[in-house]
Amino acid sequence: MSGEPDEDELEQIREQKKKQLREQAQSQDDEAVEAQRQQAEAQKKAVLRQNLTDGARKRLNTVKMSKPEAGEQVEQQVIALAQSGRLQGKIDEDQMKELLRELTPDSKSFDIRRR
Repeated sequence: MSGEPDEDELEQIREQKKKQLREQAQSQDDEAVEAQRQQAEAQKKAVLRQNLTDGARKRLNTVKMSKPEAGEQVEQQVIALAQSGRLQGKIDEDQMKELLRELTPDSKSFDIRRR
């Protein structure tokens, strides 16, 4: 018995090292994705702040609270308009109301009949 590890021990050490390296790479990837997501969110907020009045931003935030998907859709629309250069000045609250009206479908109405 010499002091050197046998093949099984060496293989086990190699597997442990590979596992550590995979975990490190995964955590670095996760951090990079999170940083990229945060940067995109910050850019989105900056574009919205630049192109919406305070009243319009408040109205949009209110809509996002009750209907997140509708709020996201409106945000994407505003960003697309801003990036394409089709916005003249800031969107005010009345324009935001109109945008919301256009992008959110009418609520379905139904009649209740009593017999």
